[in-house]
Amino acid sequence: MLDADFFRRWMTATAASVDREAERLTALDSPIGDADHGSNLQRGFHAVTAVLEKEAPATPGAVLVLAGRQLISTVGGASGPLYGTLLRRTGKALGEDAEVSEGQFADAFRAGVDAVMALGGAAPGDKTMIDALIPAVDALGDGFGAARAAAEEGALATTPLQARKGRASYLGERSIGHQDPGATSSSLLVAALAEANGE
Repeated sequence: MLDADFFRRWMTATAASVDREAERLTALDSPIGDADHGSNLQRGFHAVTAVLEKEAPATPGAVLVLAGRQLISTVGGASGPLYGTLLRRTGKALGEDAEVSEGQFADAFRAGVDAVMALGGAAPGDKTMIDALIPAVDALGDGFGAARAAAEEGALATTPLQARKGRASYLGERSIGHQDPGATSSSLLVAALAEANGE
């Protein structure tokens, strides 16, 4: 079973991973975005870890709702609302249970991903974070390690795609050949889930 401590570890592991990969995320964002994806997420997840230390929510759902709210209020551009929606909706779907099963989490995370798709209007193949998140959600039934591998494959598979949503879509065919920064950061989020579980 997964408790509030597990979800705090997930957010802390994500923040550390974003710190390590911030320059790479920004480099991926430079040719097809605003060149600020890494620094924006870094600022957001620093704020998340700080608020979780200060407020220490008691349930898994409360941890994710607070983290999502913090991202929405501190991250500029599209990534704040998208990541914030992902975590808040997942947290709300988990309800007020003190512990949740991996199956409950998988269902809640799917609700979060669905909310991101509704907010951004993106579908699989549009060269967005959805291309990493959908395979991850589909693989969660086989464990967090399987979800991590699926998310990483999904992020790599965005390279040959032409962007149909987001800032990169303005470039048309020039977006082809670049790995999507949002899918890449989403794969870090999923990898951190496996790390928090000791995988």
